[in-house]
Amino acid sequence: MRFFKSIACCCISAFALVGCSDSKATAGIEIGNPSLADADTVAKVALALTADFSVDYDDVKVLAKGAAKDEPVLLDSFSMALTQVRSYSSYYVSINFDATQGLPLWPEENAADSVIGISFTEGSAVDDAFSNINLKDEGFLKEIGVCFRPERANAAIRGKVLVNGDYVPFEYSLSAIQNMTLRYHFSQVEWVTDSLVNLSVVFHVRYFVDGVDLASAAVSDDGVIHFNASENAVLWNKLNQRFIPSFRPLRFEYTDAQGNQAEDYVKDIWDGIVGKMSDNTIENGDFSKGMDHWVFFTQLNGEATANIIEEKSGGHILEVNVTNGGNKSYSVQLIQEDVALVEGKKYKCVFTIWSNVEGKITARIGTYDDYETVGFQEHPIVKTTGQSFEKEFSPRQSTPFARFELNLGNEVRKFYIKEVKIYRIEE
Repeated sequence: MRFFKSIACCCISAFALVGCSDSKATAGIEIGNPSLADADTVAKVALALTADFSVDYDDVKVLAKGAAKDEPVLLDSFSMALTQVRSYSSYYVSINFDATQGLPLWPEENAADSVIGISFTEGSAVDDAFSNINLKDEGFLKEIGVCFRPERANAAIRGKVLVNGDYVPFEYSLSAIQNMTLRYHFSQVEWVTDSLVNLSVVFHVRYFVDGVDLASAAVSDDGVIHFNASENAVLWNKLNQRFIPSFRPLRFEYTDAQGNQAEDYVKDIWDGIVGKMSDNTIENGDFSKGMDHWVFFTQLNGEATANIIEEKSGGHILEVNVTNGGNKSYSVQLIQEDVALVEGKKYKCVFTIWSNVEGKITARIGTYDDYETVGFQEHPIVKTTGQSFEKEFSPRQSTPFARFELNLGNEVRKFYIKEVKIYRIEE
């Protein structure tokens, strides 16, 4: 079981969600403002954001820990300038910004030059500056992005390295980067209350220095170990590779000193989301927990209801009763978001489906933000007796947020669906 799915259930009940069409040409244009099948899932109140920033000397990923007496590296001062906060969400309503770039949350448009000095070693916290943030904003939250840059040209992390039983002062230059964006998965935020979440941005020192022999560094005439482009440059480059991942986001983007842009996932965080080869990436695929993790709605004149039927054997079947097929196949949709896929690996999608009227549907795995098909798109003929739909596919890109869709509109009919699975069949 992927440990990052722990709060997905509470997220799905807190946000309004969005669908997409059979083709990218119409996706996001004909969606309009669909009416969710369960109006109670629409967010009615604001969701505020606070954030804290600290240093962690332990190996644990959640709770910040203080330094041990014999800690090999101690940080005395480490600060950066916070320049922007963004949310990345899926939407089922019209939006006036590029969803792939996220929604700017802070600073406000009329205060675009605002920055906040953040001291990780002193333990900064931000709440008042974020007082106008509404994370819900009719979206289904995927990630929160925080953007930083060095506070000044000669910015550095200062601290002490344990060498032969004694601490020697060091300075690690931050000149290798111009700016960076840390993108935290929605399960990495703490739900303080139903209307408040807190993001903890923690710099994990042991991840930063792990495997780097700092004790071998040359000490300058001033008695300080300098890690920069001209002094201890080899070690400095090794630390540069570890610096951004040491904040432990899901993924990150940055611009280096030469203006080159790059992005990557933090490997072990990503591995935790992807899970093991045999794991079903679909949550509640047997509908034993009702509609948890599933999105069901109608739009474009589609009318339908969804009901869980319990079998005598103890299994569960989802019955979808389409009373008006609407104008499009996607006028009635069953969707699950946040399907994690690894580019190039082989997967299998399996589910059982039948109907009282034989006819075509659309089964698809695409992205939530630009509506590209990244897995497959098929148009199987659903028969009146139970049949298993099986499709092997290789994703075109790695993503933690693919979306599985069944488009069930166009005709008046009843569907019966059970045992939905998507799992990796290639290590």
